[in-house]
Amino acid sequence: VQLVESGGGSVQAGGSLRLSCAASEYSVSNNCVGWFRQVPGKQREGVASLYNNGKSTDYADSVKGRFTMSLDNAKNTVYLQMNSLKPEDTAMYYCAFAFRGSFCPSLNTNTYMYWGQGTQVTVS
Repeated sequence: VQLVESGGGSVQAGGSLRLSCAASEYSVSNNCVGWFRQVPGKQREGVASLYNNGKSTDYADSVKGRFTMSLDNAKNTVYLQMNSLKPEDTAMYYCAFAFRGSFCPSLNTNTYMYWGQGTQVTVS
């Protein structure tokens, strides 16, 4: 499974960004997909996860009400809409994929076998 993220960039506090993660070979709608973020010197943390064609989702408390994860079956792509961004949202954001299982949706890095290369988000 190859995952390609895009959409990162620099934005002022209060602004919005939408990240995209395009997956190859396997359907994102039938499997477990997550967004994670990491800053240097800290552990990677789960931000959002989606499963069962978007019917099941989970969000970190720090982003609830501000971030929304969605998918486009036709493009086999998942999105992370980030609104009301804060400086503490600054991080490298990664998309992750796991074949469907009972642990999805999941914000645990151990759930996922496949990772994208990351896209940087900077909020000032």
